[in-house]
Amino acid sequence: MKKIILMCLVALFSVGIANAQEPKKGEKQTVTTVFVTDIDCAGCAKKVTNTIPYEKGVKDVQVDVESKTVTVKYDPAKTNDETLVKAFTKIKIKATPKK
Repeated sequence: MKKIILMCLVALFSVGIANAQEPKKGEKQTVTTVFVTDIDCAGCAKKVTNTIPYEKGVKDVQVDVESKTVTVKYDPAKTNDETLVKAFTKIKIKATPKK
């Protein structure tokens, strides 16, 4: 009886590990775009980090004041580079996607 219970637990554990490693169907893809901006201080960076993450579809925002770049990870089904450039314009920051 103990062997049967132990074998069932091992089988259940194995199935759980196999399912955890498979990519999920319909898993949302993300796009990462680096924007070259005109930010030059911590205040500008704070404006970006307080505004851009709340745009629809944005998953992550990284600001680098020294290189004047903002890296945005987003869901392409919900937003795009043009919409994000408009969001930067609303907070009076010039941004262009880096090629």
